[in-house]
Amino acid sequence: MRSKPPNIFLVGPMGSGKSAVGRSLARLLRVPFHDSDAEVERRTGVDIPLIFDKEGETGFREREREAIESLTLLRHIVLATGGGAILLPENRTRLAENGWVVYLKTSIAQQAERVKPNRQRPLLNGVEDTAAKLRELMEVRDPLYSSIADLTVATDGRQIKAVVRDILQAIR
Repeated sequence: MRSKPPNIFLVGPMGSGKSAVGRSLARLLRVPFHDSDAEVERRTGVDIPLIFDKEGETGFREREREAIESLTLLRHIVLATGGGAILLPENRTRLAENGWVVYLKTSIAQQAERVKPNRQRPLLNGVEDTAAKLRELMEVRDPLYSSIADLTVATDGRQIKAVVRDILQAIR
């Protein structure tokens, strides 16, 4: 693999395990863990569903872009991005240029099992067929995740430790 700055950026759909894998990976590497959604909430002082309610997805994506811009300037971190962070070209560029991008690939069935529609998942609010909505999102997002991924790791039915081991073996 080519030389990259010493960061690991996790991308993938909601329910792929980005936060859990990221925390474990950061702990093993002894580096700080960051989550772009948590950074947006820290900066605004409100939760993401409220941002979606007040500013819509467009407002949230702009705040997310600002957070990713700052976080990708850091060195020696693990970053879990939101599922839609790859929608903006500038986010894809920043991630690809500033660290190893790992796509945690997960089936629609596994996502649907892991994410129940709730207030913390604004894109699933009021959705009757969760699997259909997740499929619709993945049709757009999967090619974008793949386009910047240095490594793709399947997470279906796998323990966090196994996913982390695969990532560490690939980047070392």
